[in-house]
Amino acid sequence: MGDKMKVLIITNYCQTPNEKGNNRFNYIAKLLTDYGHDVEIITSTFSHKRKVQRKIEEEKIESVSYKFTMLYEPGYKKNVTLSRFYSHRIFGKNVGKYIEAMKEKPDVIYCAIPSLDVGVIVCKFVKKHNIPFIIDIQDLWPEAFQMVFKVPILKNIICFPFKRQANYIYSHADSIVAVSQTYVDRALKVNKKVNDGLSVFLGTDLEYFDSLKGENATKTKMVKVVYIGTLGHSYDITTTIDAIKILQDKEIKNIEFIVMGDGPLKEKFENYAKDRKINATFMGRLPYEEMVKILCECDIAVNPIVKGAASIINKVGDYAAAGLPVVNTQECEEYRNIVTNYKIGINCENNNSIDMANKIYELYNNVNERKEMGRNNRKLAEEKFDRRKTYIKIVKLIEEMKYKEEI
Repeated sequence: MGDKMKVLIITNYCQTPNEKGNNRFNYIAKLLTDYGHDVEIITSTFSHKRKVQRKIEEEKIESVSYKFTMLYEPGYKKNVTLSRFYSHRIFGKNVGKYIEAMKEKPDVIYCAIPSLDVGVIVCKFVKKHNIPFIIDIQDLWPEAFQMVFKVPILKNIICFPFKRQANYIYSHADSIVAVSQTYVDRALKVNKKVNDGLSVFLGTDLEYFDSLKGENATKTKMVKVVYIGTLGHSYDITTTIDAIKILQDKEIKNIEFIVMGDGPLKEKFENYAKDRKINATFMGRLPYEEMVKILCECDIAVNPIVKGAASIINKVGDYAAAGLPVVNTQECEEYRNIVTNYKIGINCENNNSIDMANKIYELYNNVNERKEMGRNNRKLAEEKFDRRKTYIKIVKLIEEMKYKEEI
């Protein structure tokens, strides 16, 4: 590819070399070093997933092909809490001190958004030192908070400073990458110097994903409906439970609801499933490798997102890689169009357990239809979600930023 560059990747949410998983930024860093570039990741000492401070041996840090730096962040116990914003502010300040002290400035900075505090600090730094600045939007803040704050006036008061921060970051980016076109379009509304952003789904490495599949499991009469991911306020697990309860009350007894993931509402969802007396198994957060094996043994995937959430999220990439048909409640027009146009599943009305039950039953009752939709979803994965193909676009974009700087 291009001449050797010094690339700095800054992200709160990143795996350490001793943590297993499927992180976007570790993959980008490895890909860049494979093409001969000098890469450093700056991330947090705090694990957002596990809510603990990380511990890692020096030899593990030295085992990867890029420089891996962790800066202190105090942490928080819940995702939506004042202590999280304070924690991000401290991490942002530490990032600012670190990059100002760098003797050799990077050729390009690639920064995950959120954190907004980090984004603002990096914006000011790149402007001061005339460094090309690429943002990678993982989530929309403050839009994501609007699902939590139900009172309109309170919502607007709380979200205003975050919206101002977000607009500042988006408007100063020299290039925009995001996990969905929806997020790209949001940033482009306030950015006057970027014509087109780059939408690259989170995706997965299909070759690695396929290596994790187990041997063909012995098929039972149970039809496994699966959900993977966070058990929090953005995910409508109760409607899924209600839908399965509706089917169970119609004497459809051989549906099992498999839930792989953790989060602040896990206990609430487990208790709700017990109260409704449905056949549900909550497995908690599993290593990615174990999750993939179980996922590939399931029959129908559900994407039950609450009203207002809009993105192409990680789980739908894994559903596609596993070749599963999807019952989708998410209102994101971008993903609903994918479901329809690629014929990978069925959209249903948000927060409507009766409609969801009918759509699950359609796939339950028609093996050929769900297998065909599953095959279509796997084709989608090969086209849109395979990192070996899609992430090359990010590498090319980073290299082009260096070329523009030299011009």
